[in-house]
Amino acid sequence: MKDLNKEVSAKLELIRNALTETESQGVRLKGTDWFAWATAGGSNTVLLTAETGVAEVLVTLENAWILTDEIEAQRLKDEEISENFQFQINPWADAEARESFVREATNGGKVLCDRPIPHIEKRLPPSLQNHKRVLMSSELERYREIGRKASEAMTEVLKAAKPTWTEYQLAGAGAEALWARGLHPALTLVAGERRLPLYRHATPSSEQIGRLAMMVFCARGYGLYANLTRFVGFGAMADEYKKLHQDIQQIEALALNLCQGGTALNSVYDALKQAYEKYGYANAIREHHQGGTTGYLAREIVANPATTDTLAENMAVAWNPSLPGAKIEDTFAILGDGKLENLTFDPNWPSIEIEARLRPLPLEIG
Repeated sequence: MKDLNKEVSAKLELIRNALTETESQGVRLKGTDWFAWATAGGSNTVLLTAETGVAEVLVTLENAWILTDEIEAQRLKDEEISENFQFQINPWADAEARESFVREATNGGKVLCDRPIPHIEKRLPPSLQNHKRVLMSSELERYREIGRKASEAMTEVLKAAKPTWTEYQLAGAGAEALWARGLHPALTLVAGERRLPLYRHATPSSEQIGRLAMMVFCARGYGLYANLTRFVGFGAMADEYKKLHQDIQQIEALALNLCQGGTALNSVYDALKQAYEKYGYANAIREHHQGGTTGYLAREIVANPATTDTLAENMAVAWNPSLPGAKIEDTFAILGDGKLENLTFDPNWPSIEIEARLRPLPLEIG
């Protein structure tokens, strides 16, 4: 708890610097992403699909509060929130009481917010948004734990999979393995043999997976997302699929080589576009997004031709180049000297060395 208090104190200082910078009286953080960031991994999530949760953070130059209602307050105090915050608790049936408190605490002044009320609150400044994307050492330690658990869950499930399983069964087993490790299955995509070459975002169906399947995780823990994709095949993989995977490994390598401080995201996008063309897949860049930075959102920024935001040390990235029937994805932290740490690497999964990095192969069973 001492380390959490230290991290929260550092983040409160960053928030207060933003208040001074913008001459504002309060910062209000409502989203599940910002709440987890400000509280050093605390969760305001009850409904997994919601962008906002059952509590908010309010920070002024003098104080910091958790705003919540009578239903949630005790659990949040007991299980989620460090000692750095006071609690302001309103009756669950009186939402206006919270708004009234915000106006009182900020003296009716300017309030910054991650999800601002139109014409009342203002957006967070870019400086604070950037602080959320650059991870502290304590955040990286939590990220390593999340990535390890997510990749172990993936390996466990795909090694146990059967070709007679439906896509729903495989997705359900994946979600169960994540929950068993304390992770939210924020996204679990599955495509079996027939649907795999047809759809990039293959939400699972009742079809049997057959001889080949892909599973995708966006697994959330402490608010951080571990993103990874893996394939399992039953019997020898067809040569055409082997070539697709070999090509996508080489295409991804060009993007990973650019992941160092100062590189603009659109530069990575352009490199991927050129790589697709080089390997004979000119339209692939248009058929799916290529990923980008990650952290407290599955993608903080998705790279496109116009994203001039630059990468920095201690940012996390998750690229996901894909072809019809092949995809590759892991979550990496950008370390010093341009080095990358694969946060979702599992040594028990088959891999191949590409550009001095171990990258996943399809798991072939039988």
